Amino acid sequence: MKALGDREVWFVTGSQDLYGPDVLRLANEHAQVIASALEAATAIPVRVVVKPVVTNPGSILELCQAATAAPACVGVIAWMHTFSPARMWIAGLIALQKPLLHLHTQFNSDLPWAEIDMDFMNLNQSAHGDREFGYVATRLRHSRTTVVGHWQDPAVVERIGIWARAACGWHELRRLKLARFGDNMRQVAVTEGDKVEAQIRLGAQVNGYGLGALVEAVRAAPETAVDRVVADYESSYTLAPALRAGGEQCAALREAARIEVGLRTFLEAGDFGAFTDTFEDLGDLAQLPGIAVQRLMADGYGFGAEGDWKTALLVRAMKVMATGLPGGTSFMEDYTYHLVPGRPQVLGAHMLEVCPSITTDTPTCEIHPLAIGGRADPVRLVFTADAGPAIAVGLLDLGERFRIVLNEVDVVRPPADLPRLPVARALWEPLPRLRVAAEAWLLAGGPHHTSFSTALRREHLEDFAEMAAIELIAIGDATTVADIKKELRWNQAYHQLARGL
Repeated sequence: MKALGDREVWFVTGSQDLYGPDVLRLANEHAQVIASALEAATAIPVRVVVKPVVTNPGSILELCQAATAAPACVGVIAWMHTFSPARMWIAGLIALQKPLLHLHTQFNSDLPWAEIDMDFMNLNQSAHGDREFGYVATRLRHSRTTVVGHWQDPAVVERIGIWARAACGWHELRRLKLARFGDNMRQVAVTEGDKVEAQIRLGAQVNGYGLGALVEAVRAAPETAVDRVVADYESSYTLAPALRAGGEQCAALREAARIEVGLRTFLEAGDFGAFTDTFEDLGDLAQLPGIAVQRLMADGYGFGAEGDWKTALLVRAMKVMATGLPGGTSFMEDYTYHLVPGRPQVLGAHMLEVCPSITTDTPTCEIHPLAIGGRADPVRLVFTADAGPAIAVGLLDLGERFRIVLNEVDVVRPPADLPRLPVARALWEPLPRLRVAAEAWLLAGGPHHTSFSTALRREHLEDFAEMAAIELIAIGDATTVADIKKELRWNQAYHQLARGL
């Protein structure tokens, strides 16, 4: 079963009536074969729905309008089997408001040297037709991803799958609702932003709620539901002795479960896919939500602490993109450094709210004092993230536009135990090395909160940023500070000019 099988991409083949019915029949047959192969590929997480070959402006426009309106369609794959005069595509591409992948392929992989004739040439001329299509897409400044290679090549199939995942994230963001409990952490700059512009540019709705509404939901939590969540804690995690039945803090565990039930009920009732809170505005909540936030994230919700709605949106979009992939995605914060010569590292964590999807270990469920917030000691899950490649991604508001900053990192196991650190954490080495990565991040204005993923790669976010028309600054193995400075200056000029056109 497809990991994102409730979503689909449409496979559209371009041709024209000039070649006659026999060529169009073969073009339709070939499109069916390719689309069926892509549909069967496990690397492509969505359904691939083949459409009839389009041969004129009317059928192209009708199809693009239908794709835009179809709720399950997250994108369109376009392939020109023959020569499809691209003026026919102008109205359709203008109307298309779903992500576009231009697949530059051909049905056959090898040329039949002994049999090749002009009939073969007229049928199999994607090298010709796709150049025509690419010209008009560029002339229209139509954003798209271009994938080149034979449709049976595993690398091509994987690349289409990456694009499809990004399209699912973009599709989710366009309809996402976020509940913001309380306001932003006081005096903090980077977690602020223009929520109206975010809805215009990204589609997501950021809705504010007083803590009283959440407290009512928590107080109304049925005791039977709280019982079930407590039992789930006991069976899923290693509970600290004080939290076990009869322990001195067992009432705190039950209160944490009550907060989870109330918070989940509120989010489900409002059809929210993401949320934020802040320790500076807890109302009558007995403790800062810790384990509740962690478990909701593990179930796919986006989250941002201290009112950080931009990171919460990004976490949710990236969780959708990563559906079915090994690894996980979590809210994260660059917390402190290990500045040893030769191998400096970043220790990432937060007060409580790191998602257990980034570990394969069984977390411990613990309770510890929290020096800020002025509430009772909160319950939280404690664990260390699995080693392996990851990306840390931040979304920031520059005033006139949004920017995504991404750093490729290698997660490593800590060189020693952390018996006194009472929070979930991840230790990583940024690429190309901490000095360059941190300077580049700071120059780009990257936030201290990120969406941290061990499931996704840089390419997923490159496609996502293209779909969202958001600037992406990617920091990786080949990055230099000099190049980042140039890129930032060039991008500033480009985006200023683009806004004025």
